[in-house]
Amino acid sequence: MNTPTGRLKSNASKGIMYMCLAVLLMPVMNACAKSLTVDYPVMQVVWARFTGHLVCMTLVFWPKRGWRLFQSANYPLQLARSAIMFLSNSVYIAALSTVALATASAVMFTAPLIVTALSAPFLGEKVGIRRWSAIVVGFIGALVIIRPGVTTPNFDASGLGLALLFASSTCFAIYQLLTRRLSDRDSAETNIVYTGLIAALVMSFAMPLIFIAPKDTIDTSLFLIVGILGGFMQYFVAKALEEAPASVVSPYLYGELVVAVAVGFAVFGDFPDHWTLVGAATIAASGLYIAYREALFRRAK
Repeated sequence: MNTPTGRLKSNASKGIMYMCLAVLLMPVMNACAKSLTVDYPVMQVVWARFTGHLVCMTLVFWPKRGWRLFQSANYPLQLARSAIMFLSNSVYIAALSTVALATASAVMFTAPLIVTALSAPFLGEKVGIRRWSAIVVGFIGALVIIRPGVTTPNFDASGLGLALLFASSTCFAIYQLLTRRLSDRDSAETNIVYTGLIAALVMSFAMPLIFIAPKDTIDTSLFLIVGILGGFMQYFVAKALEEAPASVVSPYLYGELVVAVAVGFAVFGDFPDHWTLVGAATIAASGLYIAYREALFRRAK
């Protein structure tokens, strides 16, 4: 056991702080990954993302924990969680090759809504009619963004990109819930090294078949940045979910849109259209309402 309490902690302010740190790193990592998909296979970018993550986090936490870093109270759940994150990130990076950064981030905003919807069966958290109503409103916001059947310069709502983004969002929601469940027994440091384990192992076996050597030091640096930022970003997510319930901290992921818009415009010249912004605002409003209801519920207890 990696934590002496053996129970879920609840420190909303610390959880929110860690999630906000993750939000600052996420769009930068995604922009680097999107840039690399132009000249390199998506799976090579995924390999760099998770191998860099695993190596970086192991180096950071090994001096203090040693082999205890890999000790878990639930190995099957850790491996399942790692595989789900592998799937989520792989399909997201694949979608980034054709979708604007801010648009992809906006579609991923459905993850906190899915977290709330699944928190009852996964974590035993009560979800009342008002929060279910907010979830429905949030998914209406997602439909505003994707406009089924409408093609825009940045997003083909009838194509594979949409399916990939929603698959990634669903997997990321499940990943958050499993992280929360594991946080009562395993530390955030243990959780974060396992996050990158499956992807690093699987993709390392595939690399001899698809690897393309970086053409210059800039691309080499981008591959390194993707892994390092990915590791720290997921560590902050794990710490957030260790400190507070998923339904409390997940809505703060909405702050990513502001950073994603700025990074996407600065690096790629992309700016979301007004429908994307309206849909994102609708999703964010529903998520913030869910957080508000959660706060009222916890104070009442």
